Amino acid sequence: MSHDTETSAAPETPAPTDVAPGSPVADTPPIDAVIPHRPTEDVLGVLTGTFLASLGLYLLQSAGAVTGGTAGLALLLTHALSTPFAVLFAAVNLPFFALALWKKGWVFTVKTAICVGLISVFSLIHPRFLPLEQVPLLYAVIGGNLLVGVGLLIIFRHGASLGGFNILALILQDRAGLRAGYVQMAMDVAVILLSLLVLDVPRVLLSALGGVVLNVVLALNHRPGRYRA
Repeated sequence: MSHDTETSAAPETPAPTDVAPGSPVADTPPIDAVIPHRPTEDVLGVLTGTFLASLGLYLLQSAGAVTGGTAGLALLLTHALSTPFAVLFAAVNLPFFALALWKKGWVFTVKTAICVGLISVFSLIHPRFLPLEQVPLLYAVIGGNLLVGVGLLIIFRHGASLGGFNILALILQDRAGLRAGYVQMAMDVAVILLSLLVLDVPRVLLSALGGVVLNVVLALNHRPGRYRA
């Protein structure tokens, strides 16, 4: 006599719904989560960005070139005045702090003021540790603006700026969706054209090329939504 037996598959173990605290899965943020910088990261980022930007400005100043923005305006004024760059850079940025406070808030304004102060301090330090007697103009223009562009990019990503035109560019990017790099480029062109009053045409043309290099770095790497921290 034969007996029919029914075979049934073993029940599937349900996937766990609870994740133990402290596990790798629990500590992994959602893909769309915004991970803010820690205060120590902001400090190191601002120091790194201002050091690189000030080193680039030092190269430009040593070669007698200019760039855009309030930094370029301060460099331009050094050709006409005996006032040190550090003092001029701080002075030309003062009117823009009110705009930053109004549109961007206290945190951004304080960070920006710190960045402007650090640029002024570093501009006094570089000549002591890196004396430059003669720098080829083309090298200074390209290398200097690359350093300034990368420095600005780091500073932007840590919620600050170098004041002046940077503030206007970031506000227009936030409010109107315009890329900060292209906005900055348009304003920088105006400053570089003003340098025709004190510099020869070949030097101004090379300075304009450097301004394009700087702002292409920003336009390609600082887009709304690309960097979420």
